[in-house]
Amino acid sequence: MAVISGRVGSARTAEDQVRRVGWGFILLYTLAYLSTCLVLIAPLLVTLALKVNSLVGIEQAPSRLALVAGIGGLVAMVCNPFFGKLSDRTTSRLGMRRPWMVVGLVGGSLGILVVAVAPNILVVLVGWCTAQLFFNALLAVQVAVLPDQVPATQRGVVAGVLGVCLPIASVSGTFFVKLFTGNQLAMFLAPCVIGGFFILLFAVVLDDRRLNKADRPPWSLREFAGTFYVSPRKNPDFAWAFVSRFLFVLAYAFLFTYQAYYLLEKIGSAEADVPRQIFLGTLIQSSVIVVASLVGGRLSDWTGRRKVFVLSASIVYGLAMLVIGVAVSVNGYLIGMAIGGLGFGIYMAVDLALVVDVLPDKANAAKDLGVLNIAGALPGSVAAAIAPAILAVGGGSYGVLYGVAGVCAIVGAFAILPVKSAR
Repeated sequence: MAVISGRVGSARTAEDQVRRVGWGFILLYTLAYLSTCLVLIAPLLVTLALKVNSLVGIEQAPSRLALVAGIGGLVAMVCNPFFGKLSDRTTSRLGMRRPWMVVGLVGGSLGILVVAVAPNILVVLVGWCTAQLFFNALLAVQVAVLPDQVPATQRGVVAGVLGVCLPIASVSGTFFVKLFTGNQLAMFLAPCVIGGFFILLFAVVLDDRRLNKADRPPWSLREFAGTFYVSPRKNPDFAWAFVSRFLFVLAYAFLFTYQAYYLLEKIGSAEADVPRQIFLGTLIQSSVIVVASLVGGRLSDWTGRRKVFVLSASIVYGLAMLVIGVAVSVNGYLIGMAIGGLGFGIYMAVDLALVVDVLPDKANAAKDLGVLNIAGALPGSVAAAIAPAILAVGGGSYGVLYGVAGVCAIVGAFAILPVKSAR
Protein backbone atom coordinates (compact mmCIF):
# COMPACT_ATOMS: atom_id res chain seq x y z
CA MET A 1 0.00 0.00 0.00
CA ALA A 2 1.31 3.46 -0.87
CA VAL A 3 1.69 5.82 2.05
CA ILE A 4 1.86 9.56 2.52
CA SER A 5 3.34 9.55 5.99
CA GLY A 6 6.09 7.44 7.43
CA ARG A 7 4.42 7.03 10.82
CA VAL A 8 2.62 3.82 11.78
CA GLY A 9 0.84 2.65 14.92
CA SER A 10 -0.48 4.29 18.05
CA ALA A 11 2.87 4.35 19.84
CA ARG A 12 5.06 7.20 18.64
CA THR A 13 8.56 8.16 19.61
CA ALA A 14 9.62 11.72 20.39
CA GLU A 15 11.31 11.83 16.98
CA ASP A 16 8.06 10.79 15.29
CA GLN A 17 6.15 13.53 17.07
CA VAL A 18 8.27 16.29 15.54
CA ARG A 19 8.72 14.79 12.10
CA ARG A 20 7.57 17.27 9.49
CA VAL A 21 5.02 16.19 6.92
CA GLY A 22 5.76 16.67 3.24
CA TRP A 23 3.77 18.53 0.61
CA GLY A 24 2.57 15.23 -0.85
CA PHE A 25 0.72 14.50 2.37
CA ILE A 26 -0.58 18.07 2.63
CA LEU A 27 -1.87 17.99 -0.95
CA LEU A 28 -3.81 14.75 -0.58
CA TYR A 29 -5.09 15.68 2.87
CA THR A 30 -6.27 19.02 1.53
CA LEU A 31 -8.05 17.45 -1.44
CA ALA A 32 -9.83 14.98 0.84
CA TYR A 33 -10.81 17.66 3.35
CA LEU A 34 -11.95 19.93 0.53
CA SER A 35 -14.10 17.11 -0.82
CA THR A 36 -15.71 16.58 2.57
CA CYS A 37 -16.51 20.30 2.72
CA LEU A 38 -17.94 20.02 -0.80
CA VAL A 39 -20.41 17.22 -0.04
CA LEU A 40 -21.55 19.02 3.13
CA ILE A 41 -21.77 22.61 1.91
CA ALA A 42 -23.17 22.27 -1.61
CA PRO A 43 -26.71 21.36 -0.49
CA LEU A 44 -26.71 24.01 2.25
CA LEU A 45 -25.71 26.82 -0.09
CA VAL A 46 -28.29 26.34 -2.82
CA THR A 47 -29.89 23.00 -3.58
CA LEU A 48 -31.56 22.27 -0.24
CA ALA A 49 -33.25 25.68 -0.22
CA LEU A 50 -34.35 25.32 -3.84
CA LYS A 51 -35.64 21.79 -3.19
CA VAL A 52 -37.73 23.00 -0.26
CA ASN A 53 -38.97 25.96 -2.29
CA SER A 54 -40.03 23.66 -5.15
CA LEU A 55 -42.09 21.54 -2.75
CA VAL A 56 -43.86 24.21 -0.67
CA GLY A 57 -43.43 27.61 -2.37
CA ILE A 58 -41.68 30.80 -1.25
CA GLU A 59 -44.21 31.69 1.47
CA GLN A 60 -43.66 28.51 3.48
CA ALA A 61 -40.08 27.81 2.39
CA PRO A 62 -38.21 29.71 5.16
CA SER A 63 -40.01 27.91 7.98
CA ARG A 64 -39.76 24.49 6.29
CA LEU A 65 -36.07 25.04 5.57
CA ALA A 66 -35.63 26.03 9.22
CA LEU A 67 -37.18 22.71 10.24
CA VAL A 68 -34.99 20.61 7.95
CA ALA A 69 -31.74 22.51 8.57
CA GLY A 70 -32.40 22.80 12.30
CA ILE A 71 -33.02 19.11 12.94
CA GLY A 72 -30.19 18.17 10.59
CA GLY A 73 -27.88 20.45 12.54
CA LEU A 74 -28.84 18.76 15.80
CA VAL A 75 -28.02 15.38 14.25
CA ALA A 76 -24.64 16.75 13.16
CA MET A 77 -24.02 18.14 16.64
CA VAL A 78 -24.51 14.72 18.25
CA CYS A 79 -22.87 12.58 15.60
CA ASN A 80 -19.66 14.51 15.15
CA PRO A 81 -18.23 14.00 18.65
CA PHE A 82 -19.81 10.53 18.89
CA PHE A 83 -18.03 9.25 15.78
CA GLY A 84 -14.88 11.09 16.81
CA LYS A 85 -14.93 9.10 20.05
CA LEU A 86 -15.61 5.85 18.20
CA SER A 87 -12.64 6.45 15.92
CA ASP A 88 -10.41 7.15 18.95
CA ARG A 89 -11.17 3.61 20.20
CA THR A 90 -11.34 1.80 16.84
CA THR A 91 -8.95 -1.16 16.68
CA SER A 92 -9.51 -2.16 13.06
CA ARG A 93 -6.54 -3.53 11.13
CA LEU A 94 -7.33 -0.80 8.60
CA GLY A 95 -6.62 1.88 11.18
CA MET A 96 -8.54 4.23 13.45
CA ARG A 97 -9.74 6.81 10.92
CA ARG A 98 -9.88 5.03 7.53
CA PRO A 99 -12.96 2.81 8.12
CA TRP A 100 -15.09 5.76 9.17
CA MET A 101 -14.05 7.75 6.10
CA VAL A 102 -15.47 5.05 3.84
CA VAL A 103 -18.62 4.45 5.91
CA GLY A 104 -19.24 8.20 6.20
CA LEU A 105 -18.90 8.82 2.47
CA VAL A 106 -21.20 5.97 1.40
CA GLY A 107 -23.89 6.61 3.99
CA GLY A 108 -23.91 10.36 3.46
CA SER A 109 -24.19 10.03 -0.32
CA LEU A 110 -27.21 7.75 0.08
CA GLY A 111 -28.81 10.41 2.27
CA ILE A 112 -28.24 13.06 -0.43
CA LEU A 113 -29.86 10.76 -2.99
CA VAL A 114 -32.95 10.50 -0.79
CA VAL A 115 -33.15 14.31 -0.56
CA ALA A 116 -32.82 14.66 -4.33
CA VAL A 117 -35.78 12.37 -5.11
CA ALA A 118 -37.92 13.27 -2.08
CA PRO A 119 -41.61 13.91 -2.89
CA ASN A 120 -42.33 15.83 0.31
CA ILE A 121 -40.70 17.65 3.23
CA LEU A 122 -40.78 14.63 5.55
CA VAL A 123 -38.65 12.57 3.15
CA VAL A 124 -36.33 15.55 2.65
CA LEU A 125 -35.90 15.67 6.43
CA VAL A 126 -35.11 11.94 6.66
CA GLY A 127 -32.58 12.14 3.82
CA TRP A 128 -30.88 15.25 5.16
CA CYS A 129 -30.57 13.81 8.67
CA THR A 130 -29.03 10.67 7.18
CA ALA A 131 -26.57 12.76 5.19
CA GLN A 132 -25.65 14.83 8.24
CA LEU A 133 -25.13 11.72 10.36
CA PHE A 134 -22.68 10.01 8.02
CA PHE A 135 -20.94 13.07 6.59
CA ASN A 136 -20.20 14.25 10.13
CA ALA A 137 -18.63 10.88 10.89
CA LEU A 138 -16.40 11.54 7.88
CA LEU A 139 -15.65 15.10 8.99
CA ALA A 140 -14.81 14.09 12.56
CA VAL A 141 -12.11 11.63 11.55
CA GLN A 142 -10.63 13.88 8.89
CA VAL A 143 -10.16 16.73 11.37
CA ALA A 144 -8.47 14.26 13.75
CA VAL A 145 -5.82 13.59 11.11
CA LEU A 146 -4.33 17.04 11.86
CA PRO A 147 -3.12 16.25 15.41
CA ASP A 148 -2.50 12.61 14.40
CA GLN A 149 -0.08 13.38 11.61
CA VAL A 150 1.05 17.03 11.72
CA PRO A 151 3.61 18.35 14.27
CA ALA A 152 2.83 21.54 16.18
CA THR A 153 5.44 23.53 14.24
CA GLN A 154 3.50 22.97 10.99
CA ARG A 155 -0.09 23.17 12.20
CA GLY A 156 -0.53 26.86 11.38
CA VAL A 157 0.58 26.31 7.78
CA VAL A 158 -1.48 23.14 7.33
CA ALA A 159 -4.52 24.67 9.05
CA GLY A 160 -4.11 27.67 6.75
CA VAL A 161 -4.17 25.38 3.72
CA LEU A 162 -7.23 23.58 5.11
CA GLY A 163 -8.80 26.98 5.67
CA VAL A 164 -9.09 27.45 1.90
CA CYS A 165 -11.06 24.22 1.54
CA LEU A 166 -14.44 25.56 2.59
CA PRO A 167 -14.38 28.53 0.20
CA ILE A 168 -13.12 26.43 -2.68
CA ALA A 169 -15.76 23.84 -1.89
CA SER A 170 -18.38 26.59 -1.81
CA VAL A 171 -17.36 27.85 -5.23
CA SER A 172 -17.18 24.33 -6.63
CA GLY A 173 -20.54 23.41 -5.14
CA THR A 174 -22.34 26.46 -6.50
CA PHE A 175 -20.62 25.94 -9.86
CA PHE A 176 -21.91 22.38 -10.11
CA VAL A 177 -25.39 23.57 -9.18
CA LYS A 178 -25.25 26.27 -11.84
CA LEU A 179 -23.81 23.80 -14.35
CA PHE A 180 -26.62 21.29 -13.82
CA THR A 181 -29.47 23.76 -13.38
CA GLY A 182 -32.65 22.02 -14.46
CA ASN A 183 -31.41 18.53 -13.53
CA GLN A 184 -32.13 18.24 -9.82
CA LEU A 185 -30.62 14.78 -9.40
CA ALA A 186 -27.31 15.87 -10.93
CA MET A 187 -27.31 19.08 -8.87
CA PHE A 188 -27.35 17.01 -5.69
CA LEU A 189 -25.16 14.05 -6.66
CA ALA A 190 -22.35 15.61 -8.73
CA PRO A 191 -20.50 16.89 -5.61
CA CYS A 192 -20.74 13.42 -4.01
CA VAL A 193 -19.29 11.68 -7.06
CA ILE A 194 -16.43 14.11 -7.57
CA GLY A 195 -15.63 14.60 -3.88
CA GLY A 196 -15.93 10.90 -3.18
CA PHE A 197 -13.03 10.11 -5.49
CA PHE A 198 -10.54 12.22 -3.52
CA ILE A 199 -11.87 11.07 -0.14
CA LEU A 200 -11.40 7.42 -1.10
CA LEU A 201 -7.95 8.17 -2.55
CA PHE A 202 -6.81 9.71 0.72
CA ALA A 203 -8.31 6.84 2.72
CA VAL A 204 -6.39 4.31 0.62
CA VAL A 205 -2.96 5.96 0.86
CA LEU A 206 -3.18 7.25 4.45
CA ASP A 207 -0.70 5.63 6.83
CA ASP A 208 -3.36 5.59 9.52
CA ARG A 209 -2.84 5.29 13.26
CA ARG A 210 -3.56 1.84 14.65
CA LEU A 211 -4.74 1.11 18.15
CA ASN A 212 -4.00 -2.14 19.95
CA LYS A 213 -7.02 -3.78 21.56
CA ALA A 214 -5.23 -3.81 24.89
CA ASP A 215 -4.90 0.00 24.74
CA ARG A 216 -8.56 0.65 23.91
CA PRO A 217 -10.21 2.72 26.66
CA PRO A 218 -13.21 1.23 28.49
CA TRP A 219 -16.73 1.96 27.26
CA SER A 220 -19.53 2.90 29.66
CA LEU A 221 -22.59 5.15 29.83
CA ARG A 222 -20.53 7.70 31.70
CA GLU A 223 -17.81 7.48 29.08
CA PHE A 224 -20.44 7.86 26.36
CA ALA A 225 -21.88 10.98 28.03
CA GLY A 226 -18.36 12.38 28.27
CA THR A 227 -18.13 12.18 24.49
CA PHE A 228 -20.19 15.37 24.30
CA TYR A 229 -18.56 17.30 27.10
CA VAL A 230 -15.30 18.94 28.06
CA SER A 231 -15.29 20.55 31.51
CA PRO A 232 -15.16 24.36 31.17
CA ARG A 233 -13.87 24.62 34.73
CA LYS A 234 -10.93 22.30 34.08
CA ASN A 235 -10.34 23.50 30.52
CA PRO A 236 -11.32 27.20 30.38
CA ASP A 237 -9.21 27.94 27.30
CA PHE A 238 -11.00 25.24 25.33
CA ALA A 239 -14.34 26.56 26.58
CA TRP A 240 -13.63 30.11 25.44
CA ALA A 241 -12.43 28.85 22.05
CA PHE A 242 -15.72 26.94 21.80
CA VAL A 243 -17.80 30.06 22.56
CA SER A 244 -15.86 32.16 20.07
CA ARG A 245 -16.27 29.62 17.27
CA PHE A 246 -19.96 29.10 18.08
CA LEU A 247 -20.76 32.80 17.70
CA PHE A 248 -18.66 33.16 14.56
CA VAL A 249 -20.26 30.16 12.87
CA LEU A 250 -23.71 31.35 13.98
CA ALA A 251 -23.13 34.53 11.96
CA TYR A 252 -22.03 32.43 8.99
CA ALA A 253 -25.06 30.13 9.39
CA PHE A 254 -27.46 33.06 9.10
CA LEU A 255 -25.79 34.00 5.81
CA PHE A 256 -25.50 30.70 3.99
CA THR A 257 -28.84 29.25 5.16
CA TYR A 258 -30.94 32.18 4.03
CA GLN A 259 -28.98 33.89 1.27
CA ALA A 260 -31.18 32.36 -1.46
CA TYR A 261 -34.30 33.83 0.17
CA TYR A 262 -32.40 37.09 0.89
CA LEU A 263 -31.72 37.49 -2.83
CA LEU A 264 -35.29 36.59 -3.75
CA GLU A 265 -37.01 38.80 -1.18
CA LYS A 266 -34.69 41.72 -0.28
CA ILE A 267 -32.72 42.15 -3.49
CA GLY A 268 -35.64 41.13 -5.73
CA SER A 269 -33.77 38.62 -7.87
CA ALA A 270 -35.58 36.20 -10.17
CA GLU A 271 -35.41 32.58 -9.00
CA ALA A 272 -33.58 31.57 -12.19
CA ASP A 273 -30.85 34.12 -11.40
CA VAL A 274 -30.25 33.03 -7.79
CA PRO A 275 -27.85 30.10 -8.50
CA ARG A 276 -25.70 32.35 -10.70
CA GLN A 277 -25.68 35.19 -8.15
CA ILE A 278 -24.79 32.88 -5.28
CA PHE A 279 -22.04 31.36 -7.40
CA LEU A 280 -20.66 34.82 -8.18
CA GLY A 281 -20.82 35.93 -4.56
CA THR A 282 -19.21 32.72 -3.39
CA LEU A 283 -16.48 33.00 -6.03
CA ILE A 284 -15.60 36.56 -4.97
CA GLN A 285 -15.65 35.70 -1.29
CA SER A 286 -13.68 32.52 -1.79
CA SER A 287 -10.97 34.22 -3.82
CA VAL A 288 -10.34 36.54 -0.89
CA ILE A 289 -10.57 33.67 1.62
CA VAL A 290 -7.89 31.65 -0.15
CA VAL A 291 -5.36 34.47 0.01
CA ALA A 292 -6.31 35.53 3.53
CA SER A 293 -6.20 31.98 4.87
CA LEU A 294 -2.79 31.13 3.43
CA VAL A 295 -1.25 34.43 4.51
CA GLY A 296 -2.95 34.40 7.92
CA GLY A 297 -1.84 30.86 8.74
CA ARG A 298 1.77 31.55 7.78
CA LEU A 299 1.89 34.86 9.69
CA SER A 300 0.44 33.14 12.73
CA ASP A 301 3.21 30.52 12.70
CA TRP A 302 5.87 33.17 12.04
CA THR A 303 4.77 35.44 14.90
CA GLY A 304 3.79 32.60 17.23
CA ARG A 305 0.48 34.38 17.88
CA ARG A 306 -3.07 33.20 17.32
CA LYS A 307 -5.47 35.36 19.34
CA VAL A 308 -4.90 38.69 17.61
CA PHE A 309 -5.66 37.11 14.23
CA VAL A 310 -8.86 35.45 15.48
CA LEU A 311 -10.00 38.68 17.17
CA SER A 312 -9.43 40.87 14.11
CA ALA A 313 -10.93 38.36 11.70
CA SER A 314 -14.15 38.04 13.69
CA ILE A 315 -14.62 41.81 13.80
CA VAL A 316 -14.07 42.11 10.04
CA TYR A 317 -16.59 39.33 9.39
CA GLY A 318 -19.13 41.03 11.63
CA LEU A 319 -18.77 44.27 9.67
CA ALA A 320 -19.25 42.31 6.44
CA MET A 321 -22.59 40.97 7.70
CA LEU A 322 -23.69 44.55 8.41
CA VAL A 323 -22.74 45.58 4.86
CA ILE A 324 -24.81 42.73 3.42
CA GLY A 325 -27.67 43.68 5.72
CA VAL A 326 -27.90 47.24 4.35
CA ALA A 327 -27.29 46.28 0.70
CA VAL A 328 -30.05 47.15 -1.78
CA SER A 329 -28.55 45.58 -4.89
CA VAL A 330 -26.55 42.57 -6.00
CA ASN A 331 -23.43 44.77 -6.10
CA GLY A 332 -23.85 45.62 -2.41
CA TYR A 333 -24.23 41.92 -1.63
CA LEU A 334 -21.03 41.15 -3.56
CA ILE A 335 -19.07 43.85 -1.70
CA GLY A 336 -20.19 42.40 1.61
CA MET A 337 -19.18 38.91 0.49
CA ALA A 338 -15.70 40.16 -0.43
CA ILE A 339 -15.19 41.80 2.98
CA GLY A 340 -16.51 38.67 4.64
CA GLY A 341 -13.94 36.62 2.76
CA LEU A 342 -11.11 38.53 4.41
CA GLY A 343 -12.41 37.86 7.91
CA PHE A 344 -13.48 34.29 7.24
CA GLY A 345 -10.19 33.28 5.65
CA ILE A 346 -8.00 34.52 8.49
CA TYR A 347 -10.35 33.15 11.14
CA MET A 348 -10.62 29.63 9.78
CA ALA A 349 -6.88 29.36 9.19
CA VAL A 350 -5.76 30.49 12.62
CA ASP A 351 -8.65 29.37 14.84
CA LEU A 352 -8.11 25.68 14.01
CA ALA A 353 -4.42 25.95 14.88
CA LEU A 354 -5.32 27.74 18.13
CA VAL A 355 -7.82 25.05 19.08
CA VAL A 356 -5.36 22.22 18.43
CA ASP A 357 -2.86 24.07 20.64
CA VAL A 358 -5.34 24.12 23.58
CA LEU A 359 -6.79 20.59 23.25
CA PRO A 360 -7.39 19.12 26.74
CA ASP A 361 -6.19 15.60 25.83
CA LYS A 362 -3.99 14.96 22.79
CA ALA A 363 -4.52 11.19 23.17
CA ASN A 364 -8.26 11.67 22.52
CA ALA A 365 -7.93 14.37 19.90
CA ALA A 366 -10.85 13.22 17.75
CA LYS A 367 -13.21 13.22 20.73
CA ASP A 368 -12.23 16.73 21.85
CA LEU A 369 -12.27 18.07 18.30
CA GLY A 370 -15.68 16.44 17.95
CA VAL A 371 -16.88 18.44 20.96
CA LEU A 372 -15.46 21.56 19.34
CA ASN A 373 -17.27 20.68 16.13
CA ILE A 374 -20.52 21.05 18.06
CA ALA A 375 -19.68 24.75 17.82
CA GLY A 376 -19.66 24.25 14.05
CA ALA A 377 -22.83 22.16 13.86
CA LEU A 378 -25.13 23.60 16.54
CA PRO A 379 -25.22 27.15 15.08
CA GLY A 380 -27.00 25.79 12.00
CA SER A 381 -29.85 24.57 14.20
CA VAL A 382 -29.86 27.69 16.33
CA ALA A 383 -29.87 29.96 13.28
CA ALA A 384 -32.69 27.96 11.71
CA ALA A 385 -34.69 28.06 14.94
CA ILE A 386 -34.39 31.76 15.69
CA ALA A 387 -34.20 33.26 12.20
CA PRO A 388 -37.99 33.05 11.61
CA ALA A 389 -38.52 34.86 14.93
CA ILE A 390 -35.96 37.55 14.03
CA LEU A 391 -37.62 37.99 10.65
CA ALA A 392 -41.04 38.25 12.31
CA VAL A 393 -39.85 40.87 14.81
CA GLY A 394 -38.04 42.72 12.03
CA GLY A 395 -41.07 42.78 9.76
CA GLY A 396 -39.58 40.23 7.40
CA SER A 397 -36.40 42.28 6.96
CA TYR A 398 -33.32 40.29 6.01
CA GLY A 399 -31.36 43.45 6.85
CA VAL A 400 -32.29 42.96 10.50
CA LEU A 401 -31.35 39.26 10.30
CA TYR A 402 -27.87 40.03 8.98
CA GLY A 403 -27.47 42.84 11.50
CA VAL A 404 -27.94 40.26 14.24
CA ALA A 405 -25.41 38.05 12.46
CA GLY A 406 -22.87 40.86 12.50
CA VAL A 407 -23.31 41.42 16.23
CA CYS A 408 -22.79 37.68 16.88
CA ALA A 409 -19.46 37.67 15.03
CA ILE A 410 -18.20 40.78 16.85
CA VAL A 411 -19.14 39.40 20.27
CA GLY A 412 -17.40 36.17 19.32
CA ALA A 413 -14.25 38.15 18.60
CA PHE A 414 -13.92 39.24 22.21
CA ALA A 415 -14.70 35.76 23.55
CA ILE A 416 -11.23 34.66 22.47
CA LEU A 417 -9.44 37.17 24.72
CA PRO A 418 -9.62 35.12 27.97
CA VAL A 419 -7.65 32.22 26.37
CA LYS A 420 -4.34 32.09 28.27
CA SER A 421 -2.43 29.08 26.93
CA ALA A 422 -2.23 30.52 23.42
CA ARG A 423 -0.69 33.90 22.59
